[in-house]
Amino acid sequence: MATLKPETPEQVVEAVTWAVAEETPLEVIGRGSKRTLGRPAQVGNGLDLSSLSGITLYEPEELVISARAGTPMAEIEAALTAKNQMLAFEPSDLGPLLGGAPGMGSIGGALACNLAGPRRIKAGAARDHFLGAHSVSGRGEVFKTGGRVVKNVTGYDLCKLLAGSYGTLGAMTDVTVKALPAPEKTRTVLLFGLDDAAASRAMTRAMQSAHEVSGAAHLPAGLTTGSAVSYVAKAGGAVTAIRVEGPGPSVEHRAAALRRELADLAETEELHSMNSAKLWAELRDVGPLAAEPAHLVWKISVPPASGAGVAARIAHGHDARYFFDWGGGLIWLALPASDAPAFEGRHAAVRAALKDCGGHATLIRAPEDLRAQVPVFQPQDPGNAALTKRVKDSFDPRRVLNPGRMYAGV
Repeated sequence: MATLKPETPEQVVEAVTWAVAEETPLEVIGRGSKRTLGRPAQVGNGLDLSSLSGITLYEPEELVISARAGTPMAEIEAALTAKNQMLAFEPSDLGPLLGGAPGMGSIGGALACNLAGPRRIKAGAARDHFLGAHSVSGRGEVFKTGGRVVKNVTGYDLCKLLAGSYGTLGAMTDVTVKALPAPEKTRTVLLFGLDDAAASRAMTRAMQSAHEVSGAAHLPAGLTTGSAVSYVAKAGGAVTAIRVEGPGPSVEHRAAALRRELADLAETEELHSMNSAKLWAELRDVGPLAAEPAHLVWKISVPPASGAGVAARIAHGHDARYFFDWGGGLIWLALPASDAPAFEGRHAAVRAALKDCGGHATLIRAPEDLRAQVPVFQPQDPGNAALTKRVKDSFDPRRVLNPGRMYAGV
């Protein structure tokens, strides 16, 4: 397979136009950190966008930053940190989970996969901070959506469509995202020894309080010992984490209030800024499961109140390891790798556990042959499947951009 590596947006247009003329599908690649995420693309050549790199505009006063789509996330974060700002959606670095090195992802890849970390429960997903983009459709046509200001009226908000499309609708060349001030202080209230159901109740109580919680996660017993945060690793059992952020006095007051209000549920303790940041980075990047490369990993989104029950149903008889984020609404779950028949049974168990609660599951990590064998993303009902096909027909009628990466035949 040949790989095309354009250095300018104009060369991206030329590459896609050539692919359309030759009827040669392209695998759209940012920096390759999430290349194994999704179904194996049915492609003949690669389109490597990593040379489209660099910040093109940063206006801290306007809380907006623009960059080429292949710009490393590390470069974006360094520029924001220098001005005490951040990407509030806290994008995950899935490189280590998927067998790669940390810090290799691109801003375009984070947006194309709509990645968001623990702060999603307060700040929203990547798509909610995606202001604008220049992209090349599967027709070889340049289209622009959004702008460089937080409030703009530009017709259809195609940023929402591109976010989570996994490169199947357009090859993005330039993106603009919203920045926000970084919190002055961060503290995390830890609760020890709760089972999954009790942890769910604790996280719900914290989320419904007046204390502006920006992260709520639960590590069951057995997943805490490998934590990079020594206090968590030494806990010897389950740990539930509640994060608050903001001005120093406010954070101190809210953390103390949370400890008082949750004291009837479990013993509590606090992590301050450095250890707190380390813990949430670990949860953001799925660190508790990344150390088990032989396991298959699912990302399961459910109503928070259903999380403990869904995890228990999947784990029953399947030797699952898992933890909760988003107040119980996100389950990161790992199952041991197996032969194809056993894998199909486990995959069916994951899907079946969601039938009564309306959740959805994505197979994040698995060998290529298994990802080709089963639906990686949540199967669509006929209406949504037809709509997905019509959207793909509009943007990429010749199926030259990552065909089949999300759904077979699309």
